[in-house]
Amino acid sequence: MAISYSELFDNNKRWVDETNKNRPEFFQTLAKGQHPNFLWIGCSDSRVPANEITGTVPGDIFVHRNIANMVIHTDMSMLSVLDYSVNVLGVKHIIVCGHYGCGGVITAMGNQQVGLIDNWLRHIKDVYRLHKDELNAIEDLKERSNRFVELNVQEQVQDLAKTSIVQNAWAQGKNIQVHGLVYDIANGILKDLNVMVERTSQIDDKVYQFTTDLV
Repeated sequence: MAISYSELFDNNKRWVDETNKNRPEFFQTLAKGQHPNFLWIGCSDSRVPANEITGTVPGDIFVHRNIANMVIHTDMSMLSVLDYSVNVLGVKHIIVCGHYGCGGVITAMGNQQVGLIDNWLRHIKDVYRLHKDELNAIEDLKERSNRFVELNVQEQVQDLAKTSIVQNAWAQGKNIQVHGLVYDIANGILKDLNVMVERTSQIDDKVYQFTTDLV
């Protein structure tokens, strides 16, 4: 059952009271600044909250979310978050987290127009095109969409590594790892896809590997 607008404030008051009781220093510590080790690029889906599913608290994870956890190189919002997290906050781990049953991924598997979002889904369809032989060979639609979710995360990990922001950080000696995870809403389990990238040489095509001349 959906909660009402007014209940948000009631819940907030209870959360503040419980937090002050159990951790009296919590809000004073947060007010001094943030020093997260993680940047989380996840889906906007309301069922996939980064802190809750990782058992972390405010201040632990810097978060950017969009439809289907995409890394698009013309998305200034994502790039701004990435630059700030890497060059100001000094995060050590960048996580792309997709989830099974993702509406954006499932919609991108079809050809029905749904509105403005069609332009965003085009980028996901490009991932399908790259892996169409494998995906088209999967007859069960649920299994195909699950695999598509995984492949999409895999491609977004590579796309993160291809950014000048991440490559320049590596060239400057910063130890940053880019990870790909998938969350299963049906059981709450996070799955590591083991597609971690931590150096420019691991980018899947040399044409994307920048030289360090400008660093």
